[in-house]
Amino acid sequence: MRLGNLLRTTFLMALLTVLLVAAGYLLGGNTGMLIAFVFAVIINFGTYFFSDKIALAQYNAQPVGVFSPLYKKVEYLSKRADLPTPGVYIVESSTPNAFATGRNPSNSAVAVTTGLLNLLNEDELEGVLAHELAHIKNRDVLISTIAATFAGVITMAANMGRWVLIFRNNDDSSDLLGQLIMIIVAPIAATLIQLAISRSREYDADATGANICKKPWALANALEKMSGVNKIKDPDPMFTESSAHMMIINPFKGSFINTLFSTHPSTEKRIEKLRNMRV
Repeated sequence: MRLGNLLRTTFLMALLTVLLVAAGYLLGGNTGMLIAFVFAVIINFGTYFFSDKIALAQYNAQPVGVFSPLYKKVEYLSKRADLPTPGVYIVESSTPNAFATGRNPSNSAVAVTTGLLNLLNEDELEGVLAHELAHIKNRDVLISTIAATFAGVITMAANMGRWVLIFRNNDDSSDLLGQLIMIIVAPIAATLIQLAISRSREYDADATGANICKKPWALANALEKMSGVNKIKDPDPMFTESSAHMMIINPFKGSFINTLFSTHPSTEKRIEKLRNMRV
């Protein structure tokens, strides 16, 4: 792992650990803090060594055979990107999307939904696959998966905090204030961390992916088609806000608030940049 990526990954894991431990303290005092710390250590270990399996299991992704056309396409693009061929998976979902996961190029996977395969033509699919391989080449996938895992855990802790407030039996106002702060601030902090990680990386992956497949217009067309579907159709329940930043395009509809806190840059700007590219 390059030094810059190693430092970013270490910083992210440390920051999210602090957030989780703070949430544990506000929910359960010293005991809650200790439990949260142990939990954070387990999550850090698990997401580093098993990040690909965690993400793939979340979406019930199924591997494709090495002789399938999809695998052959990924294999071809991987050679062009000077990467080992990652695992290739399909997610049974009508929502058109794709993601990459894993801790490094030698331990990575690319997954696409059936909705994506049904929506795109061959050139457009190639553009999407090249974008996901670009995330692997740029070593974005480990940080993205760690962020998704911790954001999900912090959100879960906030939800637990709401139940604690409902059933609490004491009148300690400072304790109540602390729990209220955790419930409100923790999910926002997790979202802001995801925003800091994701937005610029999508532009980089678009540019790198366009250079891999030599078809920036194809990726632009794919993004336009996926965005059009997302505007009129709700995503499958399997898609969650805590893992949305892993996807090639945000699966949730673009209201003003969702756009403001989106884990992705404007799709229109991405398309414009791609259509102005010369490779």
